Amino acid sequence: MPERTAALFRVVRILLRYGRHLAETVKDRAVAPGFAHIAACFGTASLPVILAHLHRGILRAVALERVLLARAASGRDLNFTAPRIRTTARPPASAGPSADCKTGAPASHMSVPRPARSLPGCDHPAGFHTPTLEQLEAQVRRRPLGRTIVDICLDLAVVPGFCTGAFWNELFDLTRCYGGSIATMVQERWRREQAFHREQDMHPTHDRLWLDQRREAIRQTLGFFIGEEPAAPAAQGTGPP
Repeated sequence: MPERTAALFRVVRILLRYGRHLAETVKDRAVAPGFAHIAACFGTASLPVILAHLHRGILRAVALERVLLARAASGRDLNFTAPRIRTTARPPASAGPSADCKTGAPASHMSVPRPARSLPGCDHPAGFHTPTLEQLEAQVRRRPLGRTIVDICLDLAVVPGFCTGAFWNELFDLTRCYGGSIATMVQERWRREQAFHREQDMHPTHDRLWLDQRREAIRQTLGFFIGEEPAAPAAQGTGPP
């Protein structure tokens, strides 16, 4: 697989693995202490809305994966659509090396892609639009790849605090290299947190433990950081310290 394509493909597979894991476990997680850490990143504690976002994010990631595999099969590598000189400060996740947007993960470390698994079923809430996989694949092909990465991250509620430092650095750089807007992600994260505040003020469903943004509190909620192998929280019955 060409070098740049391999680097982006690796990031997409990590996002896809995270999205599938969260979709499969979110109903159990919703009744565990600390779930508000996750819900706040979606802007709501409504499971139907969260599942709809996850379903669409998984479809977007599968569409991008298909496009990258098709391009790799043709022998063509990706071209940057943004300058490599960083002009935007990277929101911190944790200390970790930054992946160069030209090389990213070595292509030699790529494993053979697994066949796409079946997608989780989802009863979408009223007004929530999810294009078909074919429509999303067509969308991926006609616009900068970085915009699709941003959309995947928004649908899967990927934020710096949920990622290993190394993975966030790599995701940040590749998003910019292929024309995505980190500012869009930051602004939407702030909007969702405010929406979650308002929702909890009107209809409290969670305690305020989600305001604890320490790394150990996030790890206890997720069970892992994005970039690591997905795992359930070690102790579902206890909240963050």
